[in-house]
Amino acid sequence: MRAQRVPVDYRPCSARRSSLSAVTGLNVMSDSCSFSSFTRCVTKHLNLHLHLDFDRHVIKGRVALTVEALEDRFSTLTLDSSDLSVVSVTANGQPARFSLGPKHSFKGTPLEITLPFDLSRGQHVIVEVTYETSPSATALQWLTPEQTAGKKHPYLFSQCQAHHCRSMIPCQDTPSIKHTYYAQVSVPKDLVAVMSAVRDGQEVDPQDSGRIIYRFRQTVPMPSYLIAIVAGALESREIGPRSRVWSEKEFVDKAAFEFSETEAMLKTAEELAGPYVWGQYDVLVLPPSFPYGGMENPCLTFATPTLLAGDKSLSGVIAHEISHSWTGNLVTNKTWEHFWLNEGHTVYLERMIGRCLESEQFRQFKAIGGWKDLQDSVNTFGANNPLTNLVPSLQDVNPDDAFSSVPYEKGFALLYHLEEQLGGPEVFMGFVKSYIQRFAYSSVTTEEWKNYLFAYFKDKVDILNKVDWNAWMFTPGMPPVKPQYDTTMADACNALSQRWLQAKDQDLNSFKQSDVKTLSSHQVIEFLSLLLQEDPLPLTHVKKMQEVYDLNAYMNAEIRFRWLRLCVRSRWEEVVPLALKMATDQGRMKFTRPLFREVFNFEKFRDEALRVFLAHRAGMHPVTSGLVSKDLKVDVSNAASQ
Repeated sequence: MRAQRVPVDYRPCSARRSSLSAVTGLNVMSDSCSFSSFTRCVTKHLNLHLHLDFDRHVIKGRVALTVEALEDRFSTLTLDSSDLSVVSVTANGQPARFSLGPKHSFKGTPLEITLPFDLSRGQHVIVEVTYETSPSATALQWLTPEQTAGKKHPYLFSQCQAHHCRSMIPCQDTPSIKHTYYAQVSVPKDLVAVMSAVRDGQEVDPQDSGRIIYRFRQTVPMPSYLIAIVAGALESREIGPRSRVWSEKEFVDKAAFEFSETEAMLKTAEELAGPYVWGQYDVLVLPPSFPYGGMENPCLTFATPTLLAGDKSLSGVIAHEISHSWTGNLVTNKTWEHFWLNEGHTVYLERMIGRCLESEQFRQFKAIGGWKDLQDSVNTFGANNPLTNLVPSLQDVNPDDAFSSVPYEKGFALLYHLEEQLGGPEVFMGFVKSYIQRFAYSSVTTEEWKNYLFAYFKDKVDILNKVDWNAWMFTPGMPPVKPQYDTTMADACNALSQRWLQAKDQDLNSFKQSDVKTLSSHQVIEFLSLLLQEDPLPLTHVKKMQEVYDLNAYMNAEIRFRWLRLCVRSRWEEVVPLALKMATDQGRMKFTRPLFREVFNFEKFRDEALRVFLAHRAGMHPVTSGLVSKDLKVDVSNAASQ
């Protein structure tokens, strides 16, 4: 049953901020990951002029920041920057003095600006910075034509989360500040630019007739980490009344089929969480070398091409990114310590969408998989590692180093535990919707979330007081309570995996194609995952599995990835080329790294793994190639000369 649709009245940002400050005092907050002076001033709007130089791999930029003073006699401000060459700074058109402070290992460099006048509290100033990015800007990935599907044109995409926007734009790079933006982007005329905003027309660049300027408008205030830009040989197809899919032409029709249920998901999310306020919801399928699964940039979700399974079974990633339109993008963690507020609620909402479109058993099945992912992360970090806290301390910690499934799955487990205690999914979804309505357009801390939870369930405070908050939030390792999930959908996977694990050679004829035909794609993935947790199967078994199930024919990347790993582990030599092909046909780190590691661990094919890696290295994303180099113990300096 779907939650009742009720009208939601989102208050404007300004009204909300004043009431929020009264409760928490914006002025006492600090973000250990930012230099910017956001207790003294806040950015309200950015006006961007970006010129993309594909020859030099830099963006020549001009950004005008509309800044509001939060104190009297305001005359200096600090912006975040990282590897930027700053050419000039003006304030309301007058030259302003500026200096760059010492470089920090991951925070970049503070850009100190002295205004040529004082402001009173509440006054605005337009600070304009002219600058150029570095070819090694951490937010930007410049792809050569050979790294794209079309192989003809270069490509650029950005990834600003968590703290990389400062390498693309000097700004107050903290999720505690939200602003609107307008952008004009100049690109070579063979390319198309898109951003995390609504498109606002295009024109020939008056400075260069071989270039086009694309314009974008984002009217919903959002944090800097959600600014995103892509430029490439892009085409688009309409997939719904407010949605298009964008990609290179090689993928665009396949993507339009795969994401054709986007509008149904959006409508379901609106019924659960309230109106979708961002106008457009487009999906951009990146080139195969994109190393991640997805990114929730407003108006333009980024997605890996490995989601194009041909059977719409991997749409959970899109459900997750759609959910971020409310939890993360509309209500945002105030600092990265509170990242679970973004991700735990988004996983909860994503699984509620799954419940509405599939079933409650499906939601429970996904939760069981999530608990396994959490266990993996805790094992990787170590059960006593403070980064496995739901709310970790990130003082002097690079947020990228803290990234794991903990905020997603420990966060979900807490919300599911509260749901069980407080009256079930409809009751708790009522709270989540109310929380979104209360804090829309603002940034929140765990304390504010918890205070609102207690206020909302004021008649159930005795239940809330029994929750071991310290164990859930500030203690490392697995949660203090393991929810009892419904195992109906998982039981079939467990039973089939046990049959294979216990089968002797004489039992192999008992397996039939019908074993997997009754399973969903999600269950086949779980079946293979369970086998990968055990000792390798005998080669006779995996050959029989191929004979009866024909798993080589599956194009679903999640299934294919696990199946190929299983075969390589069982030392099936004929499968090695297929495993290396998948490792190099796409660059999603979740698949590429383990596939290379499996072949590398097959002693007979260790040299082949190295040969294939070195042959394909130039076409890989630099993050991916660097990590695979470490996995395969390749000396990158020597490899480059081979």
